[in-house]
Amino acid sequence: MSENNIPEEMKEITSDVAEINLADKTLAELSDLFQNLKDSADRMARSKEAEAIKSAFYKLLVKLKSENNVDDQSAGENNPFESVEQNFKAIYSDYKKERAEFNRQQEAQREENLKVKQAIIEELKTLVESQDDMSAQFPAFRDLQNRWREAGPVPVTAYRDLNDTYQFCVEKFYDMVKINRDLRDLDFKKNLEAKIAFCETAEKLAENENVVNAFHELQKLHERWKEFGPVAKEFREDIWNRFKAATAVINKNYQAHFEGIKGQQEENLAAKTALCERLEQLVSKEVKTSGEWNSVSKEIEEIQAEWRKIGFATKKENQKIYDRFRSSCDSFFARKREFYNEFKDNMNENLDKKIKIIEQAEALKSSTEWKKATDQFIALQKEWKEIGAVPRKKSEQLWKKFRSVCDEFFALRDANATPAENDYYGNLKAKKRLIEEISAYEIQDDEAANAEAMRGFNERWQSIGHVPYKEKDNITAAFKEAMQQKFPLYNQKNYSGRSQSKAPRSPKDLLVDKYRSLQQDIATYENNIGFFSASRNSQPLILQMQERIQQAKAELKELEAKIRNFEEEEE
Repeated sequence: MSENNIPEEMKEITSDVAEINLADKTLAELSDLFQNLKDSADRMARSKEAEAIKSAFYKLLVKLKSENNVDDQSAGENNPFESVEQNFKAIYSDYKKERAEFNRQQEAQREENLKVKQAIIEELKTLVESQDDMSAQFPAFRDLQNRWREAGPVPVTAYRDLNDTYQFCVEKFYDMVKINRDLRDLDFKKNLEAKIAFCETAEKLAENENVVNAFHELQKLHERWKEFGPVAKEFREDIWNRFKAATAVINKNYQAHFEGIKGQQEENLAAKTALCERLEQLVSKEVKTSGEWNSVSKEIEEIQAEWRKIGFATKKENQKIYDRFRSSCDSFFARKREFYNEFKDNMNENLDKKIKIIEQAEALKSSTEWKKATDQFIALQKEWKEIGAVPRKKSEQLWKKFRSVCDEFFALRDANATPAENDYYGNLKAKKRLIEEISAYEIQDDEAANAEAMRGFNERWQSIGHVPYKEKDNITAAFKEAMQQKFPLYNQKNYSGRSQSKAPRSPKDLLVDKYRSLQQDIATYENNIGFFSASRNSQPLILQMQERIQQAKAELKELEAKIRNFEEEEE
C-alpha cells in the first residue's frame, strides 16, 4: 500500500473536546477565569475555551438579571451587575481584537508559506526535467527538501493539492535520478531511521491515557512522515504497516473516548428530562397559600441544585432541554411574584380597613351611652380580629393605637358605671366564683359527663355580663387556665361562643375539633413565614414560626393516635 493512500481510519476526527463545566462559577469567577486566559502565553490557541467562558458568563448574567428583575435599560443601583458586565466586555473586546489580529497574521503567513512552497515545487519540477547529471543535482534536491520542511503551514484549501504535487515530484525525482548507489542507499537509510523513530513515538502515544492529546500529536507525526522521502523497497511495506498499526490503535481509542462521552451525554439528557418532568408536575400544582408557595419553591430549588450537578446533554439536545427547564422555572416564579404582589395588595387593603376602625373608635370613645357604645366597641374589636395581615412595620403601631382608644373608652365607662346601668364588678365577682367552682370540680370516670360539665361551665361563663375593662384579660386568662387544667381537651377557640348544639360532645369529637384547630394554626404560621420571607432581618421570626409548626405537627401526630384508638373501640 502506498504511504500517501491514508485509510479512512486515519482521517482527522472533528469532534470537539468535551466542554469545560462552568455551570457552578459566579460572574466574578468567570471574569477572572477569562482574564487569566487572556494573560496566558498560549491564549491564541485557547479560542474555544474563551468562547465557552463567554457563553457561560452571559447565560448566567441573563439568569441573574431575570431573577432580580433587572432589564437591559437599568443602570446604577438598579443594575448591580453593570460593573462586572462592563469589565467582562472590556476584557473580551481586547481579547477579540488581539485574536483577530493574530488570525490575520496567521492567514497572511500561510499565504506567504503557500507562495514559498509553490516556488519550491517549480524549482523541483525544473530539477526533475533537467538534463544535467543527476548526481550533481542531488545536493540541490536535498536543499529543496529542507526548505520545504522549514516552510510553515499553508491554507487548508490548498494543502492537499500542494502536498500531492510535491510528493509526485519527489517520487519522480527518485525514479529518474541516476546517482551512485551508495548515495541513494545513504538517503534511504536516513529516511528509514526517521520513520522508525516516528513509529516508536506513535507506539508510545498509543499507550497514552490522554487519548485526545495523543490523537493531535499523531496528526503532527503524519505531517512529518509525509515530509520524508521513501525507504528501500524491502522496508517500505513493513515500516508503513508498523506506523499504520500504531495509528489504528490511537484512532480507535480516540473514537471510543468520544463514544463514551456521547453515552454519558445521553444519560445526562435522560436525567435532565426526568427533572423537567418532575418540575413540570410541580409547576402545574394549584398553590394557594404562602406556605404552599414556599414549600414548592424549596422543592424546585432542590431540583435546580440536582440539575447543576448533571453535565452536558448531547450537543443537539442540550439547548432544547435547558430551554424546557428554564421555561418551567420562569413560569413558576412569575406566578409566585404575582401571588405576593396580590398578597401585598391585600395587606394594604387590610391596612385601610384597620385605619377606618381606629377612626370609628376615635369617634365613639367620648360616647356616654355606655351599653350601646360598649357593644359597638366589642363589634369593632371582633371586626379587627377578622381582618387579615397588614404590613409588619405598621402592625404593632396600629394595634397600640387601637388598644389605646379602647382602653380610654372602657376606663371612662368603668369610672362612670352605676349598678343600675351595669354591675361590672358584680360580674367580676360572679366570674371569680365560677372559676373557684371549676377548680373544685372532681373529674368523673365517665368522659361524657366530664364533657357535659365542661360545656356547662363554658355556657355559664358566657352568660355572665361584662367586667371592668382593665380586669377583662386577667379574668379571661384565669378562666382558660382553670378549664384547661381541669379539662385537658378544652379549647378556647371551640368554646368561646355560645354552644351550637345542646347535645353533649363525645371525647372523640373534642379531639377532632382540637385536631382541626391545630391544622388552622399551622396554616397561619406558614402564611406568616411567607409574609416574613419578603422582608429583611426577619430570620429570627421565621425560625420562631418554624419551631411552632414543628411543635404543632408533633401534637397532631399524638391526636391522630388518640382519635384512631377511639375509632378502633367503636368498631
